[in-house]
Amino acid sequence: MTWGIPDSYGGMTTALLQRSRAFARLAGSPVDVLTFDARPDYEDVRARLRERGELAEGVRLLNLYDWLREHRLPGGSLRLDRDVFTPLAEERRASRDASRSRFRDASPSAALLNQRYAADGTVLQVDHYRADGTLLLSDRRDARDRGRLGGRSIVLCDERGVPVRSWARIHHLYRAWLDALTAKQPSFVIVDSKTSANFMLDYRRRHVVTAHVVHNSHLARHDEPLGDVRESRRAVFERLDAFDIVALLSERQRRDVIALRGDHPGLSVIANPRAAVRPGANRRGSDGIVLASLTARKRVEHAIGVAARSGVGLDVFGDGDRADAVRAAVPAHAAHRIRLHGHRPDAREHLPRASFLLQTGSSEGFPLVLAEAMAAGTIPIAYDVPYGPADLIDNGRNGLLVPSGDTDALAAAVTRLATLPPGRLARMRRAARRTAHAYSERAVVEAWATAFQQALERRARVRAGQASPRSIAIALATRRARVSSAFASVIARACSLRWL
Repeated sequence: MTWGIPDSYGGMTTALLQRSRAFARLAGSPVDVLTFDARPDYEDVRARLRERGELAEGVRLLNLYDWLREHRLPGGSLRLDRDVFTPLAEERRASRDASRSRFRDASPSAALLNQRYAADGTVLQVDHYRADGTLLLSDRRDARDRGRLGGRSIVLCDERGVPVRSWARIHHLYRAWLDALTAKQPSFVIVDSKTSANFMLDYRRRHVVTAHVVHNSHLARHDEPLGDVRESRRAVFERLDAFDIVALLSERQRRDVIALRGDHPGLSVIANPRAAVRPGANRRGSDGIVLASLTARKRVEHAIGVAARSGVGLDVFGDGDRADAVRAAVPAHAAHRIRLHGHRPDAREHLPRASFLLQTGSSEGFPLVLAEAMAAGTIPIAYDVPYGPADLIDNGRNGLLVPSGDTDALAAAVTRLATLPPGRLARMRRAARRTAHAYSERAVVEAWATAFQQALERRARVRAGQASPRSIAIALATRRARVSSAFASVIARACSLRWL
């Protein structure tokens, strides 16, 4: 589960798609990737992902609004005495259609949305339509006082555009969709995004095991491991027990979370799986590579400055809100050596050609690109930040760690690597590849299988309550038979679980 699939997505989306493919291929179990955003061009998104190999056989991408256009949502009630229903007039559907500028092109799918705005541009209402033009759903965000944000009213319509169900909170619609998808069958929901995690805090069903993957640092200040939690993480970290499993990406982060919030029986360390990468053979001399979003947190300007000073080449792959600042950071005398490629779906295929990878972020969760670089024998040079780099890099053996933000130390590390004897460099590359083996798809799927089994066993103990020891033993044995930790394929064959 994630909020949406951006056109230029980063590590979190890459990781969830990689994990989904691994579950489908190695466990033989179909995977549904769920999204909740209202972009109208998901058919185009699916086509692009299939073309890149990101949606493999057995992996489906389901969007809430797309699904509602094709399926009825069972149950529920219609409360038009409480929930305001004022659909936008048909003649206004062509007016100020924001979807035409928000997405890649003005495709016909843009007609699936119509929006009403406040004077300052705030969206006050979104009406969703089916392909035949009938009203699907009307979502008002100014239900209390028209023209001013406040109060929510969501009204779902049938194939004729007639209201059939309504909600006063959008989260209730999301949960109703999950109920329809799981259909009271044993299901696992893995929540990848912060946004989705917030509305899943109150989703508890006997047939659903919920897991939340914390993809990044939870800290408000990266230099205070026991300090405040980020505001965007606060609600979830105050209620970690709302999830059966909380998957952190490094042991160091798990220890800090326990120190801050106490232990949680479902607190697990499960890394993201890396893609299979072949070791590099024809590297570009001492050139380096950066794969990162061009945002303030990633500090790509540090990498560019170091490459310019050190006289090495650097290929930078990524896009973001600091793209202009990153371009401006390339000095004229180094423009021929420092190449900015923007967002490229094939960026990871360039890892084996580079001698080293630079990672300069101020915080990380589990830097998947580090593991992928190491699998290619590309030496990582990284800032020592929470969390991730220190969990993979044994300084001087399989990569190099330098103090966070110290560009002089970073430049010295680049120079050191460029001057290492060939034999020593080859040993470092072999050590890096050995480290990356622990993050293979097979190892990560096995870790998830174990976490799922343990979650079911914990639930069995809770449900057994005050039952006799024999009853508890039978309940646990039954769940072990249904879910084996040996490998996730046993899960799929034994109980045909649906992965979400």
